[in-house]
Amino acid sequence: MIESNVAVKLTPSKNQLAKTASNVHKFGGSSLATTACIERVIEIISQHCQLNDIVVVSANGDTTDALFNLYQLAVEFVESVNEQQENPIQGHDNELVKSFRQSLDAALAELQSLQASLISSLLNVGSAVKLTAMLSADIALIAEQLVTCPRAFQNDLLAFGEVWSARLLAAVLSERVCPSYTVDARDFLLLADEKSCAIDYNQSKKQFLAYQQPGKLVVVTGYIARDLQQNTCTLGRNGSDYSATIMSALVGARNVTLWTDVDGIYSADPRVVPQARKLHRLPNAVANELGRLGNPVLHEKTLQPLTHHNSHLHVASSFAPEVSGTEIGKFGQIAKQELSVTHLNDLILAHSVSLQGLSGQKAAEEFSPVCYNLTEGYLVITQAQQKALSQWLASQGNQVSFTPVAIIAVVGYQVAKQGDMRARFKRALRHQRTLHFVQAENKHSYIAVLPEPCTSEWLNNIHADMTKDARNIGLVVAGIGNIGQRFLAMLPKQLARLSVLENVHLVALVGATKALINTDGIDVNHAITRYQQQAKAYESAELVEWLNNHPYDELIVVDITPSEDFSELYQQFFSQGIHVIGANKWAASSPTENYQQLLSTAKQHNSLWLGNTTVGAGLPINATIAELINSGDVITEISGIFSGTLSWLFQYYDGETPFSSLLSDALTQGLTEPDPREDLSGRDVQRKLLILARMAGFELSLADIGCQSLVPEVLRDIPLAEFFQRTNELDELFLQRLNRAKAQQCGIRYVARFANENGKISAKVSLEELANDDAFTQLTPCDNVFQIKSEWYQENPLIIRGPGAGRDVTAGGIHADLVTICQQLNHRKQQVKLKGIN
Repeated sequence: MIESNVAVKLTPSKNQLAKTASNVHKFGGSSLATTACIERVIEIISQHCQLNDIVVVSANGDTTDALFNLYQLAVEFVESVNEQQENPIQGHDNELVKSFRQSLDAALAELQSLQASLISSLLNVGSAVKLTAMLSADIALIAEQLVTCPRAFQNDLLAFGEVWSARLLAAVLSERVCPSYTVDARDFLLLADEKSCAIDYNQSKKQFLAYQQPGKLVVVTGYIARDLQQNTCTLGRNGSDYSATIMSALVGARNVTLWTDVDGIYSADPRVVPQARKLHRLPNAVANELGRLGNPVLHEKTLQPLTHHNSHLHVASSFAPEVSGTEIGKFGQIAKQELSVTHLNDLILAHSVSLQGLSGQKAAEEFSPVCYNLTEGYLVITQAQQKALSQWLASQGNQVSFTPVAIIAVVGYQVAKQGDMRARFKRALRHQRTLHFVQAENKHSYIAVLPEPCTSEWLNNIHADMTKDARNIGLVVAGIGNIGQRFLAMLPKQLARLSVLENVHLVALVGATKALINTDGIDVNHAITRYQQQAKAYESAELVEWLNNHPYDELIVVDITPSEDFSELYQQFFSQGIHVIGANKWAASSPTENYQQLLSTAKQHNSLWLGNTTVGAGLPINATIAELINSGDVITEISGIFSGTLSWLFQYYDGETPFSSLLSDALTQGLTEPDPREDLSGRDVQRKLLILARMAGFELSLADIGCQSLVPEVLRDIPLAEFFQRTNELDELFLQRLNRAKAQQCGIRYVARFANENGKISAKVSLEELANDDAFTQLTPCDNVFQIKSEWYQENPLIIRGPGAGRDVTAGGIHADLVTICQQLNHRKQQVKLKGIN
């Protein structure tokens, strides 16, 4: 409780809001149920709202249910005592009346206590006293109305939950966050048609504008409105969600966020189907169809106000506001590929000759059935519509039959036009008896009418059959150099050839200073052209923010950069569950503490990290070491020639051509780094040896690996241009070393060696003199060779040899990693975690 006895009010200039966008935010009952829940809501509003936003609230927790129980208690008593008397309780001073009053008083006291507890725990004394007095007056009015005319008071009674919730939240916001005020929706929201809950938008907008207070945040009651006779009305199921989208239409808000206890819309009811997938983005048409066919979060009515209004609807969890939810709006092809399965039980199949042809069309327009067939003469409606349809058909003079049914449907954008979708759905239904199989007129669903309720087992099985290939994987390629371009050139063929890559979508290209990000996908056949034409300058923070809020089931970053700065983003990637394929050596060879932290973060967040091309380009050295370790083998030695550049130089160097000339040739052919000292320093080989040792299970750092630089100290720190002018100073040094080796019938090679002898570790990279028949001297120029000794490969070491550099082999190795990651992701089963009320 806040220690103050003065009602605190913040001024417009002193507010704690973080955002500057015009939005509508709706908080459901579970989001406002307890003090802890409301504290979370306050934090969400602080971070996501601004003064001209609108907050719409439901009643706190189960308040509306408690109010309805009070109403039922009063109605049952009044009607049981004397239905004929205008004021039945007066004059009945008997035990039955006393029992009723005791029950009513106890229920009211409990309701008042719960509300008062929220007030006292969230507000300072001054504000709490004011709201508690208003609450007491409301409770007294409820008690009076329930003992006089409960039926006439029903909607007014149910409205108190939203009024209390809005009043409390506005008071807390005014104390802690920003100037806020409450508006009762009944003061401005007018229903043009109570039956359909259609809104008189012109009049409602005009009246709402009169209540707006500039420089303050408004909290509006959800769920309630007034009809043309000025009577209180409720908006029915999902009424507060409907209120939020109505408000969006009234003020032209860009976004509406429904904060609830589930962090988005799923491919099936997550309470029934644990393996349901979050649908990160839904086209408006698909969302409407889901709402029409029984989605537990969406409701058709909620989406109506957005039909002619360019606003995006978001569904997010107030229990996990940091988790990206679901966005509903206008999207491209990736979002349009989403599939979901929904169901409805407790339906009625009405069959009659009168439901054929023109007469049936009129019935369909009148009752908006779940599905229908005017040729066969049937409609599928809710049980609540049965009586009205029966009366409507009575004038036709034809018989009608009513049969209890259920439906199960597969929903997706223009799903009826998607190749074999009809056949797939029928195959999935092969073990269930169906009465009818219907294609929705809008082509966004196939609907099966079932003769019995849809069980959770059926729903899970059909969901698994229909959505097993629906996972969307976003692909980000960082590094648009030679290898990056080759990787992209190979990508279209790979996507078309391999089914495991079927749902991989190229969504971002990142260069050193520019990036192209397209949430709806980048055409893989023209990726480089699109990048050249459309890429924009970016900052790392902007890139990370987008990656953290990506709308895909999985995101894979392919790092083909040589950048240490980019590798430092891995920690943030892993903390968001993003997967990394790294040809970049920096992260894998970073200081031990950082490297272990990366591994720990990746494991904690189920991120995959592959880097087979960090060493050996496309050669499977990393994977081979991993397989040996996984099989139970123990590696004792790793050695070889790990640099394609140094392999080429020393394979060709025979003393006849000066070493400086050979180095110049290698630079011209693109075999060295732009600054050849990077290759000659041995640091690249040192990092590769560290990476392999770590893969083998040893905890090393770069400092543990001796590194012989082939660059004389006098040439190491001079400008590059000066270095090129003085490369002839290398000639005599290398000629002396070569002649010494030749005298012993040897050659010179730059070799990496790691050994573990009885727990004593030694590691170094250096120029060695090797016999001419040594495996390390018998290489094709540019080849790498890796020799592994282990408990199982001791006398006859395991050798892997081949090109250790090159665009094709390196890009191919990265593609191999991409396939491996996608295969692992396809086997993952992620269960939905529903948030409860704390």
